[in-house]
Amino acid sequence: MATSKRGPRPGTGVRKKKTAKTPESWKLRLYVAGQTAKSIRAFANLKALCDTHMNGRYQIEVIDLLEHPDLARGDQIVAVPTLVINLPKPVRQIIGDLSDTDKVLVGLALQQVV
Repeated sequence: MATSKRGPRPGTGVRKKKTAKTPESWKLRLYVAGQTAKSIRAFANLKALCDTHMNGRYQIEVIDLLEHPDLARGDQIVAVPTLVINLPKPVRQIIGDLSDTDKVLVGLALQQVV
């Protein structure tokens, strides 16, 4: 019986998993409406994720829409709390208290969609 010395057919070889390139820095804007429990929880969750995964390479700006309602229009804010990720591009939004760690890490480009 003859054996083939050819390599695997195209499409049947092992594929390397693409790894996400980690951004150099993040520019984050968290929109809240006063000092509600949900707003405080969102900031605490965001700060914990940033401290754990971003090694000090982030900037968080908190905007209270009760004090500056006019700023909601620029980022098209329709609910609070909302995290706007300005850098890295593209601009993305995550609505809620940021307790879904996997969703936030994907939004911050720190984890691939599984």
